[in-house]
Amino acid sequence: MQAMILAAGRGARMGALTERVPKPLLKINGEMIIVRLLKSLVVVGIKEIVINTHHMGDKIRAALGDGNQYGASIQYSQEADQALETGGGILKALPLLGDDPFVVISGDLWTDYPWQNLPKQPRGLAHVVLVDNPEFHPQGDFVLQGEKVLADGDEKLTYGNIGVYRKALFANSQPGKFPVAPLLRQAMQQDQVTGEHYQGNWVNIGTPEQLQALNTADKSDY
Repeated sequence: MQAMILAAGRGARMGALTERVPKPLLKINGEMIIVRLLKSLVVVGIKEIVINTHHMGDKIRAALGDGNQYGASIQYSQEADQALETGGGILKALPLLGDDPFVVISGDLWTDYPWQNLPKQPRGLAHVVLVDNPEFHPQGDFVLQGEKVLADGDEKLTYGNIGVYRKALFANSQPGKFPVAPLLRQAMQQDQVTGEHYQGNWVNIGTPEQLQALNTADKSDY
């Protein structure tokens, strides 16, 4: 199973921290965010990794290389003129991702999610991991009913930026800049998205305060 790590964003909310260092290379307890992700994937046998880059992409490539030092094999999808957002970035990288369903993960996550639990063959076009609504996103995104994910309803949860996608999800997409959420909502209307509610450690690092909180937390918590 292959994985794609989304690492093209600028991370503007991080302020001066990402003026010289791309967000995935920021460190928590001395380890780069993206390196922790890589290691956790390799441990469960997900070793073929595609990383999309844009903002200071050369620094990400320089830091990670071909991934051999982590037991991984890394390919890069460079977004030259502009960052293509989640959907556009994934679409551009599809030629590197083979024919089987693949994992997609945001490069700014700090989580202990057990990657081996992700389905290698989702029942529909996608399987998504939902989490409790964080303070910065109290309205949530999607509704989980059993294993079915719905776009609308009460008691929404937040998409945790962890999913398994089939290439067919992007069958009608055109190259360019676009988010993946509308594609997921369309698939939900056809009962083509399953999901799960993860309640373990999960932080979508978006601000200096979140980064500082993780750096000062008890290491045993993460």
